[in-house]
Amino acid sequence: MSHFYPIGTPNKPWQQKEKEFWLAQAEVKREYKTQVIYKLEALSDFFKVSQYGNLPINPHRYPLYALTSKNWQDDKPTVLITGGVHGYETSGVQGAILFAKEYAIKYVEHFNIIILPCISPWGYETINRWNPNAVDPNRSFYDKSPSEEAAQAMAFVKSLNVDILAHIDLHETTDSDEEEFRPALAARDGKAYSEGTIPDGFYLVGDSDMPQPDFQKAIIDSVRKVTHIAPPEGDGQILSKPVEQDGVINYPTKELGLCAGFTDRIYCTTTEVYPDSPKVTDKECNLAQVAAITGGLDYLISIG
Repeated sequence: MSHFYPIGTPNKPWQQKEKEFWLAQAEVKREYKTQVIYKLEALSDFFKVSQYGNLPINPHRYPLYALTSKNWQDDKPTVLITGGVHGYETSGVQGAILFAKEYAIKYVEHFNIIILPCISPWGYETINRWNPNAVDPNRSFYDKSPSEEAAQAMAFVKSLNVDILAHIDLHETTDSDEEEFRPALAARDGKAYSEGTIPDGFYLVGDSDMPQPDFQKAIIDSVRKVTHIAPPEGDGQILSKPVEQDGVINYPTKELGLCAGFTDRIYCTTTEVYPDSPKVTDKECNLAQVAAITGGLDYLISIG
């Protein structure tokens, strides 16, 4: 097997030494405090802003925050919105904040809203998919999670003791997935790396155990007003998964430990914005995330 990644030895999974070497390469490239925390503080008129934990690598630098509706009413259905599970996926974080700032007011009369806008702030600052221990938070949403980020998010939502009607988890698929993160994953696990493709456009990942196709379609129809929807790849699939409908594939979310699968929600989706397209701007990527949220919520309102 060729040495396709600069850390590790081909065919051998990383040990602690390799993980520490990988961590040492990480550099802070943007500031969580100014790009996220300050924006959340400005939302306190509309949401209760709660610190639910922090990251042990630097508790002072990386507090974890949640937004919850101020006009919480037990007889309303509850919607969970999460962003920044993968910290490098910028529009997931900024789209969640933009929704809270400019659009949520339309929906608080219908729903209790919980927003965890940046679950992985160290990953946000260092533009990383993994956490400092080379663990992917979005494969770690299960009991005794190896990811502090996932464990603390789950614990907070559980502490609210509410039923979740819908969970919308905001992500991106970027060119760096193929340039950096998938090769790193193969190297970490001591496996061969096979070059893949990046879908050219927005798509959704539904839950194969509870797909809710009408919910997914409503989101796609909302997002296509903002950005283009990913067509099937050459094999007629997206990321080697069958296309269930325009722009939608399904994964077993609970089995894979995905964020969208950690509650007993009825409706869920994982958004995938494509920010590296020459057809979109950063603003449009954020608006696509907002359109996904509003499209899903409008659908839930329409069915009562």
